Amino acid sequence: MNGLSDEELKRYSRQIILPGIGSTGQRRLKEARVLIVGVGGLGSPVSLYLAAAGVGRIGLVDHDSVNVSNLQRQVVHSSTEIGRSKVSSAARRLSELNPLIDVVEYDEPFTSASAERIAEGYDLIVDGTDNFPTRYLINDLSLKMRIPFVYGAIFRMEGQVSVFPGKGGPCYRCLFPEPPPLESVLTCDEAGVLGVVPGTIGTIQATEAVKLILGIGSPLIGRLLVYDALEMHLETITITRDRDCPVCHLPPDEIELIDYQGFCGVPTGVIDLPDEARITPKGLKELLASGERVTLLDVRQPAEWEISHIDGAILIPHDRLRSSLDRLDRNERIVVICHTGVRSARAVLLLRDAGFSRALNLEGGLERWRAEVDPSLPDY
Repeated sequence: MNGLSDEELKRYSRQIILPGIGSTGQRRLKEARVLIVGVGGLGSPVSLYLAAAGVGRIGLVDHDSVNVSNLQRQVVHSSTEIGRSKVSSAARRLSELNPLIDVVEYDEPFTSASAERIAEGYDLIVDGTDNFPTRYLINDLSLKMRIPFVYGAIFRMEGQVSVFPGKGGPCYRCLFPEPPPLESVLTCDEAGVLGVVPGTIGTIQATEAVKLILGIGSPLIGRLLVYDALEMHLETITITRDRDCPVCHLPPDEIELIDYQGFCGVPTGVIDLPDEARITPKGLKELLASGERVTLLDVRQPAEWEISHIDGAILIPHDRLRSSLDRLDRNERIVVICHTGVRSARAVLLLRDAGFSRALNLEGGLERWRAEVDPSLPDY
């Protein structure tokens, strides 16, 4: 019946009988090719629901592995998959859910060098990422290849969804012409997230993807859906095309894909601090034992501080550091602390640029301090 097997008719029957879908719509889903960039909090529900709906080919892009801290929200993975690559873990689960579809794994970085090759042959891109550089790259790729993309983002107990058509605008750069300051950008690891929020946002993204494939309803093109879980409030904001947008007014063949780390203020690779701006946990232990006056500056979030911190440290979250510099002494040695040493390295760069020449980064953060100095600290 219209290119569907008996097994497919039975599996998708509750969907096929819906007005506006039928067997013709189900065949469109079967023939659709959707690329999901990021198989984490958003990519999990997106991939599960698109697989269940019968999308014929689902491409999964991620270069990370499953960690126990992912499982609170990244529901496509399970405890038995800890340590496995996320694309492999997700592909296994999707194939178990629906063996009638094709799942393609891209266990590699999504960069300007790989993006066009990876996206070749796909009809739709779904954004499951958690960072600005990759979203700007997806936007440019969408416009260059004329592939619509479904945008999603989460922060703590809030989320956003929109659809960018891949031609004609508005595009992601119309909505966000410039990224926010780096120190104000917090990842899920840093800010926290209520696990059900990416589930809600990802499910809406999956809904928009299905609507685009089937050509039904009113996709969120030119509209931004804003979700507040705490107040259970939904708001739709109109997005207009920016006449000064540097991307969506260009012909597709004039769009050059670039990596946006520099544009977004993200240092490429490891943050390059000079040796004199670094200190190891054992070095800090010796420094504290020497009796020298040292300020221990913890730049994590308050909830992280409550879990564990080094006695005697002061807390100034890194997203508030720039406005709190008057609390610190430029002449004093300052050792900056975070969970893994990444946020603190950014904070040291900020401090040294502001004249705090004796600021040091605790290499490896509290994780390494716990491993080498104080195993009594809770691990999180």
